Amino acid sequence: MQASTPENKNHLILTGDRPTGPLHLGHFVGSLRNRVKYQHQYQQYIMLADAQALTDNMDDPAKVHNNVLEVALDYLAVGIDPTKSTIFIQSQIPELTELTFYYLNLVSVARLERNPTIKQEIILRNFERDIPAGFLTYPVSQAADITAFKASLVPVGEDQIPMIEQTNEIVRRFNRLVNKDILVECQALVPEIGRLPGIDGKAKMSKSLGNTINLGASAAEIKAAVRNVYTDPLHLRVADPGHLEGNVAFIYLDAFDEDKEGLQTMKDHYVRGGLGDSVVKSRLEGILQDLIAPIRERREEFAKDRGQVLQMLKEGTRKAREIAAQTTDEVKAAIGLKHF
Repeated sequence: MQASTPENKNHLILTGDRPTGPLHLGHFVGSLRNRVKYQHQYQQYIMLADAQALTDNMDDPAKVHNNVLEVALDYLAVGIDPTKSTIFIQSQIPELTELTFYYLNLVSVARLERNPTIKQEIILRNFERDIPAGFLTYPVSQAADITAFKASLVPVGEDQIPMIEQTNEIVRRFNRLVNKDILVECQALVPEIGRLPGIDGKAKMSKSLGNTINLGASAAEIKAAVRNVYTDPLHLRVADPGHLEGNVAFIYLDAFDEDKEGLQTMKDHYVRGGLGDSVVKSRLEGILQDLIAPIRERREEFAKDRGQVLQMLKEGTRKAREIAAQTTDEVKAAIGLKHF
């Protein structure tokens, strides 16, 4: 279900992150490096989803507040250009909350509970039946975000496709209700490389699991993380044949090593036997050090003037709110809520 990506400024992309901690290599592979490319091809709006982050962080709102600026610094450090991409803060656009309120009347609780993404996230967070209402309904909030900007492309991982489907259900139901095509359906834009596993081999690189390599990691932190990267538990001696499946070191090399021919030679040697994990990890560390060092340096430079970064967010949010307000006015007029 991967969207084609013609260079077309008429296409608008909406993407973003929940600011609950520093961004890491998983974000870089799954979204950030694509955003740098997309900003030259499309209109791109990038949302710091601080309000959505509160759906399961209401017990620690300071964590969300403090990370808004930190994630913005990560954006700038990887090469997202605020003159080409509009970066904005979700909570500062009340129209998004207003649209969510209207859309809640277009979806049932049973439908929300059937959403595969929500079901999986409920299991991961051990909510069972003690589910915050805001968390259960965040597909509706996401639909409000997407439709407010009339985004036609939304970059997501495979696991988020049900969210896009639910957005389009809401779009179709609303347009049928008002007998007019006001809202726009969107298409999932799935990256070629999806999420990275954590350094411990777990399915997902996650801040909460502590198995990440952050984009601002120091040289020493990168070295320590690579030393702990999961490889092949059956590869006990150098002479033993190794296995590539589930081997995080090689998964990372596939994602970041540009010398594909040299990497293939290393893979063949590893599978044949006679190549130690330390050699593989040494190659990986060198690549990650070269990748992260300039990102870290740019981040430190931008962090010297946080006031300027905040001003950039303020301007991006102003621009984004104008568009969201226009869509909200159209929605309200269509359902008879424009009285004067």
